[in-house]
Amino acid sequence: MMLMKRLVVFLSLVCLVSPVRALASTPPPVGPDADAIKAVIETSYFHGAFNELNPEAMRAGFHPDFAIFSADGEKMAKYPIAAWAESVAKRKTAPDFDAAKNVWDCKIVSLDVTGNAAAAKIELRRNGTLVFTDYLSLLKFSNGWKIAAKVYQDHREHPSAWQYGVAGAGPGGDHRTD
Repeated sequence: MMLMKRLVVFLSLVCLVSPVRALASTPPPVGPDADAIKAVIETSYFHGAFNELNPEAMRAGFHPDFAIFSADGEKMAKYPIAAWAESVAKRKTAPDFDAAKNVWDCKIVSLDVTGNAAAAKIELRRNGTLVFTDYLSLLKFSNGWKIAAKVYQDHREHPSAWQYGVAGAGPGGDHRTD
């Protein structure tokens, strides 16, 4: 009887651990959709919104109805792509803008693709410090993959007033930290 109990406990543990190991070893997505999604993120998000401040690249890779969503007390704030792209353009042409100091280390931490929907976890670092963790939702349209929405976590202890690129522009801005 003791042997039977040990066998049941052992089999139960195997059943519990096996799915966890399978999840931990799930390979990242590969193939044409994953490559296309990564290209959109790198061109429109990393370079368009951050390192190169290129609003045209942003508009090409973001859906026109894209918005950044953030919590504002009990309300949800929404910052549309048109306002963000305008903020990026203004920041790049500001007299105090220094392209040499506008260097972001951008990384796709994870990418999950299911059919015509995808989610990407992004880390944005400046000077070796994690500043933002962003979660992008993407959809595949007839003309390709587009970034549809974003939520994010600001890791700075005291986000600067310039976080939004242009005073009063709303959440998400160009994430200026200088």
